[in-house]
Formats: sequence, structure tokens, C-alpha cells
Amino acid sequence: MPFSKLDLSEKVLAAVKTAGYPNPTPIQEQAIPHVLARRDVLGIAQTGTGKTAAFVLPMLTMLEKGRARARMPRTLILEPTRELAAQVEESFDKYGKNHKLNVALIIGGVSFDDQDGKLMRGVDVLIATPGRLLDHSERGRLLMSGVELLVIDEADRMLDMGFIPDIERICKLVPFTRQTLFFTATMPPEIQRITEQFLHNPVKVEVSRPATTVAAILQQLVKTGREPHDKRDTLRRTIRAADNFKNAIIFCNRKREVAQLHRSLVRHGFNAVALHGDLDQSARTAALDSFRNGESKLLIASDVAARGLDIPDVSHVFNFDVPHHADDYVHRIGRTGRAGKTGTAYTIVGPGDGKAVAEIEKLIGQPIAWAEALAGAPDHAETQDEAREPRREGRGGTRNRHRGHRNESRAPREERFAPDRTPSPQPHSPQPAAQAQPPRREQRQPAPVARIEEARHRSPAAPAREPADHGGDHLPAFLLRPVRGKA
Repeated sequence: MPFSKLDLSEKVLAAVKTAGYPNPTPIQEQAIPHVLARRDVLGIAQTGTGKTAAFVLPMLTMLEKGRARARMPRTLILEPTRELAAQVEESFDKYGKNHKLNVALIIGGVSFDDQDGKLMRGVDVLIATPGRLLDHSERGRLLMSGVELLVIDEADRMLDMGFIPDIERICKLVPFTRQTLFFTATMPPEIQRITEQFLHNPVKVEVSRPATTVAAILQQLVKTGREPHDKRDTLRRTIRAADNFKNAIIFCNRKREVAQLHRSLVRHGFNAVALHGDLDQSARTAALDSFRNGESKLLIASDVAARGLDIPDVSHVFNFDVPHHADDYVHRIGRTGRAGKTGTAYTIVGPGDGKAVAEIEKLIGQPIAWAEALAGAPDHAETQDEAREPRREGRGGTRNRHRGHRNESRAPREERFAPDRTPSPQPHSPQPAAQAQPPRREQRQPAPVARIEEARHRSPAAPAREPADHGGDHLPAFLLRPVRGKA
């Protein structure tokens, strides 16, 4: 079915034709008519199936009538991450170029004043992340009583990021009579509860079984050792041996691992950029632009990049860490094999990852094959360099390294004082040549004892008596003073 059969406006059809999309995807074909009919929609589709256009195109048609008022947006789109929100804004720019609509992006990492200025002028489409949206609302800078259409995108990702309480608050701030579009890739029980609470007699549109992977993606497991430097070495060899390699996204479970792996790959000559939640917005945008335009071949990212990033020509995905949640595996590898192209996804599996892999295979309903032995042996020089990496990165490692140097510098001194630890020779045994000189310890008495002995010999009032022989120990000075009895 062509787009012309979906009752979209002429302006929208012209923009779609210019963009080069002759036919809608299954989720677009099924969802757009219900959205135009003002029905609530529950859309379930895996990533990369065109969900964004499924709500952007009918929204543009519906917004051709009406006018926005200051601080009262007409439509509201909620996204879990800044990158996905920015991508939706780009979709409005692409498909809405024949419209004169005001679109505002309300996300973190951007000046409040600039965003407030856009809200003051009035916006037809407000695209926001939940936290920053509530910040504006609590400051009295935003009124949501005029919202006619609410879109909650990537709802299961909202659940993973802890945004469900914010979503519940926002749904209570918008009018009860609004139209709601709810899109998700999976349907855990918490998401099911939200749909039953805030959607009114929704039309369910499901174009594929939840948590399934695209058939065009070749999935393989790669065995590695237990140590971190083993995983880094395995990753480098897998990248070098990959067939038809053009570029790749490498996923890690933690932001700290993203930074460490980025430094490692750059040190070994790979052209890579990093993307994680601790970077400011300008750095995140620069990293994505560098990867999109081909300047960088590798994008190392946390799960912030697993959802919604529209990079249509990614040839490979590498899971440096097996994801903690099986659902995340589906979204990670969904970054490749998009728009009808093929892709390859490698998952590096260590000795302790068997249970997580089993959960993934259970979720997707198929086993994942092990990759054949990769060409080339580990580079021992590289492996040794990587083995020293943790010691350079933590404060504890630095202290240990310095402590080791101090121990090495003290070794000769300990050898000099080794005779002190030997037992004293017997009176009738012959005196060794090494013991002809007095032991160094007697020349270097502890400071308090040396001062007491010196003071006792220097003082004329000191008693002319020698301390009793207690095995060579020295008595404290106060025990040497005469005791006066009572008269």
C-alpha cells in the first residue's frame, strides 16, 4: 500500500516523496489510519521498524489546523533519552518542511532560558525528556492543559531508566480527553499496568512478536578469557577479522568501561569515539556526528545508544559486555540490519556469562551460534599493555605502584641491617670476621634511649651505679632515681 492511501495531507505526502520513501512500513500502515481517526493506539514493534514516522506523519496532518498559544503546547512527545528526542525533532524537520509549525526540544544539558523563550512564543510540538519537562512545569513556565495529543515513545526503556513515576505525573497533568499514542518494543507487567491506566479503549498494533530479532542480522558468540585485557584483545581481533566491516557500535554495561575501552582502542590505532551519560550534550552530539558522517568507524556506547538512534548504515554491533537484561540485547543488535540491509552482531562471552546468554536465547526463541576460531593469535605485547591499564587508572593502582618502588629502594638497606637479625654468638665460640665491628644497632640506638643515656652520663648528680643486667635492655631513667622514704 502506498502512502497516498493513508489519508495523509498533500504537504506530508510531498515531503515523504522527497525523502524517498514510496511505501510505508507495516507499523506505519497499521497505525496511521487509527491515529488520524483520533483513537488511542498501543503500538508494539521492535526497533528499526519506523515507529517514529508512524506518529510524526499523522501528527503533521492533524496540526495543519489550529494555532499554538504561549506556554501551552498542542502536542507532547516524551522520549527517554536526549538523543532520541533530538532524532524526533529531525523527523519533524524532514517531514514538516512544508508546514509552518513551531517545534521545541526540551532536554537536559541546554539552557533553561533558551527553552523558556521557545515556550513563551508558543509551540505546536513539544518534544521532551520527562525530567526536564517536569522542571519547567514546576517552575510555572509550562502549562499542559492544552495538550491534545500525547505520545509516549520507547515506554519499556522509560521503565528501565526509572521514568515511570514521572510518566504517571505527566499523564495526570494533561487533559483527560487527550489522545494517547503508546509505543514500546516489549510488554513487561509494569508497562501493561500503565497502558490499562492511561489509555482509553486503545487499538493494539503489533507488527512482530515482542522481543524478536531481525532475521537479517547474523548473530554470533565469541569466547574470551576472564581478565579484562583478554576481552579487549578478543574484541580487537574480532574487529580485524570481521567480514564486510564498515563501521560498528560497541556496547558496554557501564559508563566507566566505555571510557576505558575508548582509550584502549585509540591507543591501539582504532578510530573511535565514546558516548555515555556523563558527557555533556555538546560532546554527545559531536560524537554522534563524527560517527554518522564516517569520520569515526567505532562508536563505544552504554545503553543510552541502544534505543532509537537512527544510524541506518551500521554494518556491525559488538557486545563487549553481555547485557544484564535480555531485552537490551534485542535493542542493541537492532542498531544494525536496518532499512532492509544485512548486519552482524558479535557478543563476547566470558566464563561467567553463561546464564545471561541462556536468558537471551530463551527470550529470542533461538540459539546463538558460536563464531569459528578467529584468525590470528593474541598479541602478547598488546595484552601486557592492557594488563597494566587498571593500575594506571585508579588511585589505588598508583599507590601500589609507588609502594612497590619504595620496597625496591629499601631492599639494599634491609640487606645492610641483616646482621642485626642474627642471634648473638656464644661466649666460647670463635668470633666471625663480619662481627669484628660492633653491631650497627648499638651505634644507632632508638632516639629516646640514646638521649637518656647521654643525659645520665652528662649530669653530675646522676647516681654512680650501673643498671642491672636484664639481657641487654635499658631501664627508663625514672626507674634509676633514688626512692626517698617517709621521715
